[in-house]
Amino acid sequence: MRIGVLGTGNMAEALCTQWARAGHEVVVGGRDEAKARRLAVALGGGAGYGGLRAAAEFGEVVLVALPYAVGAQVVGGLRAELAGRALVDCSNPVGPGFRLLTDGGPSAAQRLAAAAPGGHVVKAFNLCHEDVWRMDPPVFDGRPLAVPICGDDAGAVTLVHRLVRDAGCTPVSGGGLERAGLLEATAALLIGLWVAEGADAQAIAPPLEYAAGPGR
Repeated sequence: MRIGVLGTGNMAEALCTQWARAGHEVVVGGRDEAKARRLAVALGGGAGYGGLRAAAEFGEVVLVALPYAVGAQVVGGLRAELAGRALVDCSNPVGPGFRLLTDGGPSAAQRLAAAAPGGHVVKAFNLCHEDVWRMDPPVFDGRPLAVPICGDDAGAVTLVHRLVRDAGCTPVSGGGLERAGLLEATAALLIGLWVAEGADAQAIAPPLEYAAGPGR
């Protein structure tokens, strides 16, 4: 699969390391091409690099690994190049006090979709710190990490399911893109529990057999 990457930060490095290892072709795009080159060299596997436009044009899937504050603006400037592509949004619009910066409006993923209406936005990979994505594979207590995915386009969602599996994880359908805000709110809750409370956030959900009540 051809994967374009918008961004040169930690999430781009962690996820694309997994995908390059799985044999996917990767082109890293950044506003600073020197940073894009350094990341491409670190990824190995013949990864390419260039500007943001080059990465958008290259990928059948494009990872949008950009801060929430600039994501929609950058994507909007590439709307022609992103038409028909699957756009993977891994951002978290979380601000001071672990509050959602979307403030009751459209989710970060929906804002990307509005900025590039010809693309097919899929929300995924936003619930974990980048170090989790560096694990090979992310398995906890014998269970592969489950990755919820929200998107409207079946073809784009299928491609992201494959990328989840290639990162050693299990894809889980989270519904359409209108539910992406729930993933972003979940991230805000979990980050607050982990950072502010030092809580074992995984323990807030009972095992599956108890999800509908004991004995049901």
